[in-house]
Amino acid sequence: MNLTIKPFGTTPDGIHVDLYTFSVDNGFEVSITNFGGAITAIKTRGRGGELADVVLGYETLAEYVEHPRFLGALIGRHANRIALGKFSLNGVDYQLPQNNGVNHLHGGRGFHKVVWVATPIQMENVVGVNLEYLSPDGEDAYPGNLTVEVDYLVNNNNELRIDYRATTDKDTIVNLTNHSYFNLAGAGSILDHELMINAESFTPVTADLIPTGEIRAVEQTPLDFRSPVRIGDRINADYDQLKFAGGYDHNFVLRGSAHELKLAARAHDPVSDRVMEVFTSQPGLQFYSGNFLDGSLTGKGGVAYQKYGAFCLETQHFPDTPNHPNFPSTVLRVGEKYEETAVFRFGTGR
Repeated sequence: MNLTIKPFGTTPDGIHVDLYTFSVDNGFEVSITNFGGAITAIKTRGRGGELADVVLGYETLAEYVEHPRFLGALIGRHANRIALGKFSLNGVDYQLPQNNGVNHLHGGRGFHKVVWVATPIQMENVVGVNLEYLSPDGEDAYPGNLTVEVDYLVNNNNELRIDYRATTDKDTIVNLTNHSYFNLAGAGSILDHELMINAESFTPVTADLIPTGEIRAVEQTPLDFRSPVRIGDRINADYDQLKFAGGYDHNFVLRGSAHELKLAARAHDPVSDRVMEVFTSQPGLQFYSGNFLDGSLTGKGGVAYQKYGAFCLETQHFPDTPNHPNFPSTVLRVGEKYEETAVFRFGTGR
């Protein structure tokens, strides 16, 4: 197993940034930058052994600094949307930045735009990097000094493991995830990908993609992925949830116990035969089908990223959780430790 570290550039305020690449002997390779903790590349083999990069990303630091869409980035303090940017905790009302219309999305300025302190990890069977960041009290209007650590770990089983940890000195809310965009074919549309999501229900949303608070069964809806389904088969169905989002952009309520690592999803590209399995300790999974990609972003190799050109499987607690007491809580109290894990396992269908 190999680890290489290369300079990736300097931020506009003069902070040096590196690119970390982890590889195993069979060709599996993951690259990560400590700017925003972004996964910049994942290379894995398909049918016949051919390698392809299966995540969207940029070639330069300047593009990560400039462009939106959270490509590959660490998301915090609170992933997904919070209605009107408002929540109450311990009798205190908080107003977060409204950076998605009238709503708050992915932490505001967020963890995806900061430089994390990086420490390489190299052991006999694991290689990776530890990232640390202290989010000060009041950053993006969140309470508490939040100390965050994230480990990216790669092993010989073609797995990328992400371990999230956080502590606070004041009660706050935390919901961390990674926002990688995947295309197991390496390029083109993902509508022919087959997807299984291990969930009996989902959280319906309003027209501005805020959960209503309902937990709805996936049965007899276009959001039933309990058995593998081609993503494009029902994406244009006459169903209000799909019309609101222009496709899929929904949180699924995963089977299994909270805080226990469990299978969340399995994606398969039938052409390349590449497979990605997602495991998580979190209660939810946001499936996003790249609806808002519109060709305006140009990524690696000069490719313009088009609608349905990638999908996201974001392991998380539910959107707008602080405003829905029936959702699993995202409150982190003084003396507690936030600990969650996601594993992305790559291979082929054979």
